[in-house]
Amino acid sequence: MAAVLRWFAALVLAWALSAPPASAQTVTVFAAASLKDALDDIGKAYEVRTGVKVRVSYAATSAIARQIEQGAPADIFVSADSEWMDYLADRGLIAPASRRDLLRNRLVLIAPANSRTRLRIAPGAPIGPALGRERLALAAAQVPAGKYARAALARLGLWRDVQGCVVDAENVRTALQYVARGEAPLGVVYATDAKIEPRVRVVGVFPEATHPPIVYPAALTTASRSREANRFLAFMASAQAARTFQGYGFTIPRR
Repeated sequence: MAAVLRWFAALVLAWALSAPPASAQTVTVFAAASLKDALDDIGKAYEVRTGVKVRVSYAATSAIARQIEQGAPADIFVSADSEWMDYLADRGLIAPASRRDLLRNRLVLIAPANSRTRLRIAPGAPIGPALGRERLALAAAQVPAGKYARAALARLGLWRDVQGCVVDAENVRTALQYVARGEAPLGVVYATDAKIEPRVRVVGVFPEATHPPIVYPAALTTASRSREANRFLAFMASAQAARTFQGYGFTIPRR
């Protein structure tokens, strides 16, 4: 009898070790490319804390919004502007009550780290002459970083000087890499992008009044079936996550 009980106990133990934990679920997040480093760290911290797997798909906000519109299985959408969040809200694809503004950012002009370019961002700044025959790296016009950049350059009266010299990148991280690799002498990216790339330096910061506020809203999608999605959304707005975001250069809106 004792041998049978030992065998049964061993069988139960083997089953327990092989079975996934009760909390082992997955949360799928579609997020703006500029969030990658910070959100990767936050996702890992949440996994360690809860055992829940956090999968994040990064791309231009416009691209991931379209993917969600076409039925991609996202639980949470984190946009780099309000317009694309509004776009999905207008189509009934996000849960309105879950929407919150998570983060703020700044827009900067960058050059390769070894560049000697010196410019002051102001009306009439000689960005066009500084480019010479080379290109200004911007995220594409439909991408939030690209929209902010074009708005700022237009407000400063500089867009006409540079519009023929722009190289469009699919997202802001690609624009960052064009400058980091020396393929473009100047680029416009978020301050947080410049902070994580040692091969570039910030030439100047665009005044906030030159472009719409750079806000990152987040929300649950109406298609989400994950019981953990709302908990992870709340974790992204927690004090612990805020410290991580701030470490990467983001600011936290007043709530």
